[in-house]
Amino acid sequence: MLVWIGALIVGAILGLLQNSGIDNTANFIAAIYVRLFQLLAVPTIVLAVTTTLATLGSGPDAGRIFRHTIMYTLLTTFVAALVGLLLYVIIAPGNMVISAAETGSQLSADTPQLSYTDHLLSVIPNNIVKPFLDGNVLSLLLLAAAVGIALSQMTDTPHKKSVVNFLLGIQEVLFMLIRGLIWTLPIGILAFAAQLSSQLSAGVIADSLGKYVAVVLGGNLLQFFVVLPVFLLLRGLNPIRVMTKMTPAIMMALFTKSSAATLPVTMQTAEERLGVKSQISRFVLPICTTINMNGCAAFILVTSLFVMQQGGIELTWTTMLTWVLISVVSAIGNAGVPMGCYFLTLSLMSGINAPIAVLGIILPIYTIIDMVETAVNVWSDSCVCAMTDHDLTDRT
Repeated sequence: MLVWIGALIVGAILGLLQNSGIDNTANFIAAIYVRLFQLLAVPTIVLAVTTTLATLGSGPDAGRIFRHTIMYTLLTTFVAALVGLLLYVIIAPGNMVISAAETGSQLSADTPQLSYTDHLLSVIPNNIVKPFLDGNVLSLLLLAAAVGIALSQMTDTPHKKSVVNFLLGIQEVLFMLIRGLIWTLPIGILAFAAQLSSQLSAGVIADSLGKYVAVVLGGNLLQFFVVLPVFLLLRGLNPIRVMTKMTPAIMMALFTKSSAATLPVTMQTAEERLGVKSQISRFVLPICTTINMNGCAAFILVTSLFVMQQGGIELTWTTMLTWVLISVVSAIGNAGVPMGCYFLTLSLMSGINAPIAVLGIILPIYTIIDMVETAVNVWSDSCVCAMTDHDLTDRT
């Protein structure tokens, strides 16, 4: 963290020097990182969603539990993204970039406008290779989800195991490449910061970035203290009691920044303190740890809109609602990606040629955001588990 902050400060100072040699070097290094992120963007998204859905599986007696878990997961995740969207529209973070057209992402006035039906048809692929070549994010997510769900519904034959193991093996190789890229990331941060500081006004950065952070953290806090308690109340549960009982897991999530590392504590707390049946907690919570990412969905949506806005991309309601869907599906497929939501967002942005240098400015703040996100994720997991246990107990 200190290295990242140091790289950000040094890069900002170098950019303020307005030295052509330094600026050219920073632009060259930044371009290298953009190309590397673009290289990893498509396989990261596709493999994460496909393998996550393919490995869910289902036991013979798990049908009802699985359906309730998926229903509550999708509902809470969609609401988290919509809350983030609402706050983004209300608070309206400004632009940091003085000349948005310089980023190369500015839409031309002559760009043809697609109708809603044309836009929907453009999402449905008619060629399995074309979405990869075009970087069509929504088509890729649709393909990945379809393949993942198909694999999860297949019987456990040697052929299925071979396909899943192959995909998991490729994913492990990809993650090793990602870890190597992240290890060198301070160099990229330095270059991105130098590149941006030579173009940006410090006052504009502070105002715009402050509003962005207010949207991200505000959305997470609303989800934590308002939305999820309302879900519990609607199912006849006392949110104060549930939160009090699950406090050890929530606090551990806050400080470890890992839902997976917190899982044993979450399961033990749900069973021993909240009184959830073990057969439900031990089925629901591992699934939720994998796919129930309320905080991540909000982060992906808000950060994507913020970065696209810096690139001059017009944020119409159609665009924003499309990215609600993208953020939810991406969050579901987030499991196992190093640096979680941050890298997945970076991959999505590099895939559409948005100015990902803006993410270099966000990175030092991400540690705090990640703490809050993880706490929200584990609290949401706890709520889904409690609601599923309550629903199935009532029916028995």
